[in-house]
Amino acid sequence: MSKVLVTGSDGFIGSHLTEGLVKKGYQVKAFAYYNAFNTWGWLDTLPKEIMDHVEVFCGDIRDPNGVREAMKGCDAVLHLAALIAIPFSYHSPDSYVDTNIKGTLNVLQAARDLGTSRVLVTSTSEVYGTAHYVPIDENHPYQGQSPYSATKIGADRLAESFYRSFNLPVTIVRPFNTYGPRQSARAVIPTIITQLLSGKTAIKLGSLTPTRDFNYVKDTANGFIEIFKSDKTIGQEINIATQQEISIGQLAEELIRQINPSAKIICDEQRLRPEKSEVNRLLGCNEKVKSLTDWTPQYTFEQGLAETIEFLRHNLEKYKADIYNV
Repeated sequence: MSKVLVTGSDGFIGSHLTEGLVKKGYQVKAFAYYNAFNTWGWLDTLPKEIMDHVEVFCGDIRDPNGVREAMKGCDAVLHLAALIAIPFSYHSPDSYVDTNIKGTLNVLQAARDLGTSRVLVTSTSEVYGTAHYVPIDENHPYQGQSPYSATKIGADRLAESFYRSFNLPVTIVRPFNTYGPRQSARAVIPTIITQLLSGKTAIKLGSLTPTRDFNYVKDTANGFIEIFKSDKTIGQEINIATQQEISIGQLAEELIRQINPSAKIICDEQRLRPEKSEVNRLLGCNEKVKSLTDWTPQYTFEQGLAETIEFLRHNLEKYKADIYNV
């Protein structure tokens, strides 16, 4: 089996992907963000039988030397390391350029120099902005509606340029909104659930009208693996989507019904995004990923929500439900 480097392995999707790759027999090298506490993010919570098969390399995706060192001896790199919170990008855009664009460039340059056989670069459905048409396929125009999405567009186009200019075997993987265990409270589903589980009866949210196409995290991780396994995906941009949508308001009402039917939703002004920045509709097309790979979603939305609620119920102390998590 290939030796695979996963950048961002200490994060939400990255930890699930690391776990999934080990279970399928791959040798995994996990690139985790260096810190003085020597903590490895969500990797610290994985079972010993998984971590016994993971080599951890601590570094900073913004540093080309550490990235190159981590990639030595790896046949492939699945690049997930990124800054992803949209509100934080409003006041700290430089950090998004350094992490998302320059970090991706570091991976691409090292892969080119080292002759890496596969490079998967993680995109986001946010690069599309508010849908011009649905379902959104890979030919949909791009629109940078936040500094975050603009940097991901830049990273995607850099990846494309390395494929076209240097024949680097790049694939751009574009998940729609992923949710599930280990997701941070800056995302809407854990925001709602943690407020409800902590006993709040006034659930603070921003706009309720936007719609999203939610992928359960294990389906997203499996999508990466199936895309990686197929040579037909080289040089392609590929959505991972369920091709179903739900509004934030409908989502909140369903979670309220399941957890605390007496709770009410109130609008918190600080959670509202600037009008032209809010992405009002995302509904992805998954025909391409299904045509090029064996991927299909394995979890219903109901199953995914149930597992997410159960995880958060047992890990509520890790979340700050009483504040707005930017």
